[in-house]
Amino acid sequence: TRGAYLHDIGKIGIPDAILLKKGKLSPQERAVMQVHVEIGYDLIKRAAFMAPGAEIVLTHHERYDGMGYPRGLKAEEIPLGARVFAVADTLDAMTSERPYRRALPFSVARAEIICESGRQFDPNVVQAFVSIPERVWENILLEVSGLRGKTIPDIPKLSVIWHRWGRRHAASSP
Repeated sequence: TRGAYLHDIGKIGIPDAILLKKGKLSPQERAVMQVHVEIGYDLIKRAAFMAPGAEIVLTHHERYDGMGYPRGLKAEEIPLGARVFAVADTLDAMTSERPYRRALPFSVARAEIICESGRQFDPNVVQAFVSIPERVWENILLEVSGLRGKTIPDIPKLSVIWHRWGRRHAASSP
């Protein structure tokens, strides 16, 4: 839904010193960072065509076990769109470079999401996520990154060519 596209828009109200900090946030900095969901919600709900997505913006950091923020909602109290988006957002966060850490491999991120099933994430959503073959995720990554059909350097003198249908073939490099 529309809320997923703008889920972190509220971060425009968070100081760069906190957003870009390379180390762990202090409890005070974490409290400031958590306000981004309320800032985003207040911005999005003003536009009538975006109002349905405002709930995702507000609740995408709620946890299935009720330990999330801002409301401490649990299980089905959390809108389904936010429960689904929480898994997608976490996968993206873990597999992307951050100022404070390197990107994790997909397999590590997947294992962590499985581990958090029933705590951070809705077990039904995690089960749906796990049922998607890793090859499909690779194709999605290539599609959104614009790399489909490009040669991707893997190791010296070897490249992996990703074809339009997601097949890969080793090819010698000059």
